[in-house]
Amino acid sequence: MTVGGPLTRLLLGSPGGLVLVVVTLAAAVLVPVLHLTQPPGSPFFVPTWLVSLLGKYLCYALLALAVDLIWGFCGILSLGHGAFFALGGYAMGMHLMRQVGDRGVYGHPVLPDFMVFLNWNELPWYWLGFDSFPFAMLMVLLVPGALAFVFGFLAFRSRVSGVYFSIISQAMTFALMLAFFRSDMGFGGNNGLTDFKELLGFDLQAVETRLGLFSASCVALALGYLVSRFIVTSRLGKVLVAVRDAESRTRFIGYRVEYYKLFVFVVSAMMAGVAGALYVPQVGIINPSEFAPAFSIEVVVWVAVGGRGTLYGAALGAGLVNYGKTYLTAAMPEVWLFALGALFILVTLFLPKGIVGTLGGMGDRFRRPAAERRAIALRAAEGQRAAE
Repeated sequence: MTVGGPLTRLLLGSPGGLVLVVVTLAAAVLVPVLHLTQPPGSPFFVPTWLVSLLGKYLCYALLALAVDLIWGFCGILSLGHGAFFALGGYAMGMHLMRQVGDRGVYGHPVLPDFMVFLNWNELPWYWLGFDSFPFAMLMVLLVPGALAFVFGFLAFRSRVSGVYFSIISQAMTFALMLAFFRSDMGFGGNNGLTDFKELLGFDLQAVETRLGLFSASCVALALGYLVSRFIVTSRLGKVLVAVRDAESRTRFIGYRVEYYKLFVFVVSAMMAGVAGALYVPQVGIINPSEFAPAFSIEVVVWVAVGGRGTLYGAALGAGLVNYGKTYLTAAMPEVWLFALGALFILVTLFLPKGIVGTLGGMGDRFRRPAAERRAIALRAAEGQRAAE
């Protein structure tokens, strides 16, 4: 077996996924090259603002991929995944704040500006270690993963599922939002964390840094897709689909359903944390609004629009919906929420499989041989006559 064999099977088994991986990895190289080599007046020049905007879309696509992994293949509808995204973002933000040092407004070598303003005398214990980049990246994975493990263990062990799980996951992110709004929590309160200076010694305002973050987001999305695809095409993935379609029957034949659900829930939370960590240095701020339940619901809309249970469709839906949001919030800000609600209703009624699922079903019908279509029609007619 060659080294590339498993990877080739993963990609060739899903043409849409292959396109996603190829396009994102190509963009990781092509966008920086076009920005650095083309003059600003050239039609091929990619402006800095567009690089940052596309980087944000890529982070959202990775978040949508994480939600589709648990919702599309395991039937876990989480309305609180914004919490894991925000926790990953706060972990990155804490590292970036520690890198500011005495360059803040108050010039304190250790304490961030908001702590000096609130008359804090020393750094809280949970901020210790975030001056180290490897430690911060470890927390990006461990903090969302630990919360998902505790929350999921309690919920799945108690056999909480369906709409009840959705409600308590929404309550979780709402509770975290209220907690992070408190100034005495030590996370910047309502203003959150902002005014970042550098990452790994590179100026965050420099064009080269923004290009590097964009490329890192492309690679993270491709890797996130490959990890998700590996899970859903493995034996584990077959059990997850069985849990989605018939949880009681799967439990009856001997599978510990709660362990499978817990594993994929934790992996999904870690992916969301990585998306949040890449998002923060590109937008320059993280605040409690990222915990808002409305944001988590919006993520579910992205997945539904693109196509639940397709992975690459979730990434596509995130890009399309957020492009629409960018356009509408600039042209008609008061219309966006109504448009989002209408979009969800239209997709639910007319495109229940999303864009990718609907187009895939149409393609399958067109690709069927004529004889097979005639046989299907004949069986349907016979069944109707028997019923009469």
